[in-house]
Amino acid sequence: MIGRITGKLIEKLPPTVCVDVNGIGYDIDVPMSTLYALPDTGAQVTLFIHLTVREDAHILYGFSTANERATFRELVKVSGIGARTALSVLSGMSVADLAQAITLQEPGRLMKVPGIGKKTAERLLLEMRGKLGADIGATPHAHNSHAADILNALLALGYSDRESQGALKTLPEDIGVSEGIRAALKALAR
Repeated sequence: MIGRITGKLIEKLPPTVCVDVNGIGYDIDVPMSTLYALPDTGAQVTLFIHLTVREDAHILYGFSTANERATFRELVKVSGIGARTALSVLSGMSVADLAQAITLQEPGRLMKVPGIGKKTAERLLLEMRGKLGADIGATPHAHNSHAADILNALLALGYSDRESQGALKTLPEDIGVSEGIRAALKALAR
């Protein structure tokens, strides 16, 4: 099995890149998060690889980190989630954001990813709970039962995940929902 490829990046055609390794060009499908992290063509790159062997093709999927690859491998184990959908999930949200959505059981955050509907999001949350990465990247307030409510309120008000998470980190652990929403809105207004 191919676990890692190091070579010269010769082409970027989203979602595929081509890496030349000693004269052999490997076409590798990557999530957008990895694509954005890659240097310009002509530079040396290293990608963590997941190889899928099908009856009609051998397909390489590449990731900038081993953690991304491990998350991809867990995603494709979920029934109804194929490789393309898993790449879409990793393109639409970071591993930390995905882990937090799983930890806090928030299907709404997953449904923002193209190709993920309500049933798929709920199945993903159910089957991924407690698996690899499910606690990576969770906020320090994940144990606070009000953190999920405050976060959902901020998201419903139109704030981005990143803005909402930043505001949530500024709150004391023992804050109530209504006080937390007010405090988070004040922090976001600054």
